[in-house]
Amino acid sequence: MNRSAVHLAALATALLVTSAAATDASTSPPPEVAYASIAQLQQRMDAGTLDSQQLTTQLLKRIDQLDRSGPTLRAVIETNPDALALARQLDEARASDSKRGRLYGIPVLLKDNVDTGDHMLTTAGSLGLAGAPAPRDAGLVERLRNAGALILGKTNLSEWANFRSSHASSGWSARGGQTRNPYVLDRNPCGSSAGSAAAVAAGLATVAIGSETDGSIICPASMNGIVGIKPTLGLVSRAGIVPISHSQDTAGPMARNVADAAALLSVIAGSDPRDPATAEADRHATDYSRFLDPNGLKGKRIGVVRQFAGAEPNADRVLDQSIAVMKAQGAIIIDPVTVPHLAELGAPQMTVLLYDFKHDINAYLATRQGLGVKTLADLIAFNRAHASEEMPWFGQELFEQAEQKGPLSDKAYTEALAKAKRLSGPQGIDAALKAQHLDALLAPSWGPAFMTDPLLGDHIVSGDPTVGGASQPAAVAGYPSMTVPAGFAHGLPVGIVLFGAKWSEPTLITIAYGFEQHARAWQAPQFLDTIGGKPLASP
Repeated sequence: MNRSAVHLAALATALLVTSAAATDASTSPPPEVAYASIAQLQQRMDAGTLDSQQLTTQLLKRIDQLDRSGPTLRAVIETNPDALALARQLDEARASDSKRGRLYGIPVLLKDNVDTGDHMLTTAGSLGLAGAPAPRDAGLVERLRNAGALILGKTNLSEWANFRSSHASSGWSARGGQTRNPYVLDRNPCGSSAGSAAAVAAGLATVAIGSETDGSIICPASMNGIVGIKPTLGLVSRAGIVPISHSQDTAGPMARNVADAAALLSVIAGSDPRDPATAEADRHATDYSRFLDPNGLKGKRIGVVRQFAGAEPNADRVLDQSIAVMKAQGAIIIDPVTVPHLAELGAPQMTVLLYDFKHDINAYLATRQGLGVKTLADLIAFNRAHASEEMPWFGQELFEQAEQKGPLSDKAYTEALAKAKRLSGPQGIDAALKAQHLDALLAPSWGPAFMTDPLLGDHIVSGDPTVGGASQPAAVAGYPSMTVPAGFAHGLPVGIVLFGAKWSEPTLITIAYGFEQHARAWQAPQFLDTIGGKPLASP
């Protein structure tokens, strides 16, 4: 549920493409690094045929061609003004750094709710947070910098991670405009990590960081044809991330392949004294690349949760094709498997999120000096005062409902939290896994991307049952889930989602990698203007 000023005219501009700009982008050949994997880039840098400065320069050029002109993806809200200087420093130190890891010199994009203590802003897409940069790096950013990764910029998102209104357009923010799906531009990228997913899909960066409360990594990753991992709650630090709910929030990797996602997770996972939820993380964090077994499907017991099927025929078709691939590689498929209590999660989850948001956003704002807003009440007032920019299409009823909630000691909150965790975890996912001795659960992610509709909002935020979506039980329980590209429908990607027990990332990565290596479902986007239309840029 993760769900500079931009006026109405700016949003309209974001939904249009000028033919002249499209021609410029389509005649410019894509750089060879655009869709390269981390391993391929490191091989070239070790061989001396590429360095971090050249890689960064090419990606910045691609952002200029595809994101700010041409198809105008609006996936990147801000590039790092220090990017080339940082790349130069990394190149100079490369020869003497004998312990450099896989991410050394690799550009990474961060969702614009992740703090960086540099010249970039952290705004969650809101003009209300655009007054001053954050005072220090988020915990995961500290880990990225220590590993030698280069912070390339910030990505656009659904403003406030899709937790302001139930009528929002996913991928829209007042600061960044409307992110577009690079496969078919009039389709939605899903939210809230829309920019991170679209940027990785379009080859604007090698990998990116997203965040999820419920669906905000899994949905955009699926609809943009990439891999997304929502880790176990507490595996990755949330310190310095604009929150919705400490009960469900987590950041995670977004990449074009499972190996790159595993490499990124290996760097950002671990304990952080700034986030008490990560106290056990160091006991579980590991080098997840160890679990990249092309034969990883053999002998795995995987349960198909048909409760999440039947909403969208293309998703069902891709799910069945994926099951066939898994069976051919030796997986033991139990079909169907029932996850108890799915229909009972929605009400207690919303109660928890509303209470958590008021508490958590007020605590976060206390860390941000130099802003004109200090509380949720201030944000509500700011949006009203800047309604033409902040609320051109939809309001802030979730903000207002959250502001009416009391402290976290309220009985309504404690009972809802206990119920949500119990029904989703021990009596939900755990019960389903135990009943059939399963390694993981499988479902369709979402159907193909829906049309962007800023006036009426989108299908994800409104809970349209025809769209599908299997993120909720793992999100509420705080258990890991993972989506992998699995097929296409009319030029739009369709994924499958795997989820399992707490700390089961190694098992999910093994299954996902084994599937990926045999399904070979990923394809570069064509930047079509509409379904069956013409490409507006080169892949």
